[in-house]
Amino acid sequence: MLKEKFAQRFVDLHKDAQMLTLHRSGTPGSQGYYKDFRGWATSAQSLIRAVFTETSPHYTGYVEALRLCTNGLKSNVDNLKDIFGSAKDAFENGYVFDVEAQVSGELFGDFVTMAKRSLDEGHKDVAAVLACAALEDALKRYALANSLTVDGKTMQDIVGGLKAKGLVTGAQKGLLEAMPKIRDYAMHARWDKITAPDVSSVIGYVEQFLLTHFS
Repeated sequence: MLKEKFAQRFVDLHKDAQMLTLHRSGTPGSQGYYKDFRGWATSAQSLIRAVFTETSPHYTGYVEALRLCTNGLKSNVDNLKDIFGSAKDAFENGYVFDVEAQVSGELFGDFVTMAKRSLDEGHKDVAAVLACAALEDALKRYALANSLTVDGKTMQDIVGGLKAKGLVTGAQKGLLEAMPKIRDYAMHARWDKITAPDVSSVIGYVEQFLLTHFS
């Protein structure tokens, strides 16, 4: 499901890039996209980050190219579009990791499994941190895949954004509303506010969320 969303987003943004409008500048023979390209560039950056991660050559190269686009000159923006096109080709031709396997494998296989083991061994606090970290990362990746901004956002903000777009509904929506509070307790070491059933509910929610949205 997530891989299909990424694929469609690449197609949509590629089309949007072709629709950017060129303008003449005050310098004879000089053209640029100026402010018109900003919205597209931000969306493209979010997509590349979600698919390739922040340390990948595609993402770091894109960020560096974007830094040079402050004036919106055609040559600079065209270079940015070329990097995006390269990322799109790499994704479509299978030259990057499988998204579902990477997310479910790393998060479910490591964080969630360790959280369950810690809870079984009586280490409630450790389990709470691991489970909440897994949930927060999964929510951010899901939000990025659906063109939501996550930088500087709290888990509560991200949950609100997902709810506003109708991306979480029904029983899942009600359960998710309680998660940010548990997360805040865990990340601020307020262990007296967290019970073993609380941690178990977070673990169960992460497992179901990954199965629903990342498989």
